[in-house]
Amino acid sequence: MQQPVKHIFRKELKDYFTSPIAYIVITIFLLVTGWFFFMTFFLNNQASLRNFYGLLPFTFAFVIPAITMRLFSEEMSIGSYEVLLTMPVNFTHIILGKFFAGTAFVAAMLAPTLFYPITISFVGQMDIGPLFGGYIGAVLLGAAYTAVGLFASSLTRNQIVAFIIGLLVCFFLSLIDKMLFFFPGAIARIIGYVGADYHFQNIAKGIVDSRDILYFASVIFLGLYGTYLSMAEKK
Repeated sequence: MQQPVKHIFRKELKDYFTSPIAYIVITIFLLVTGWFFFMTFFLNNQASLRNFYGLLPFTFAFVIPAITMRLFSEEMSIGSYEVLLTMPVNFTHIILGKFFAGTAFVAAMLAPTLFYPITISFVGQMDIGPLFGGYIGAVLLGAAYTAVGLFASSLTRNQIVAFIIGLLVCFFLSLIDKMLFFFPGAIARIIGYVGADYHFQNIAKGIVDSRDILYFASVIFLGLYGTYLSMAEKK
């Protein structure tokens, strides 16, 4: 990682953990995921992460746009972005630094959820394959949605508008593979490939397929490249 990217990464990550909004978002995320996990655990007597993994794409679709909406919108609104461009950095450094910081924050947000499989291990046998696959998939999904949220934030100075755009795109990616019955067979397979939840659930089964990795890498690239074009046009 180049030095300018590291500097922006550290600054953005520090800003996350000094903002009360970040802790509110983390709290909401843990309350929602914790409720569905322990509801399955205690009420249905099932020691499984299935509900947690099933809910994660939709929870991320709401949470991640909330933590990325300020990344460019806030700086454009208060004028600090222009100051940033006077420093020895370019668009690529800025975008990558903010992207890595957002992804690292998502990973930090996921860390407390490791308590869920630890709980399962005390009462039953934990399948290591889906556990590792699920968390690898969760980080990839979080990175993809972070890139989408970053792109949404680059489109407008208004953080609420950036949140809504990011929310709509992320929910579309989470839901599209649930609506395949509207489409004929050949088209349905193509549209199904666009669904983020489809690829995440594949990895969460403990099978890391190159096609699923390629999908998330493609979403990340498109999100970051779209951000680059958006910010270059504003300059």
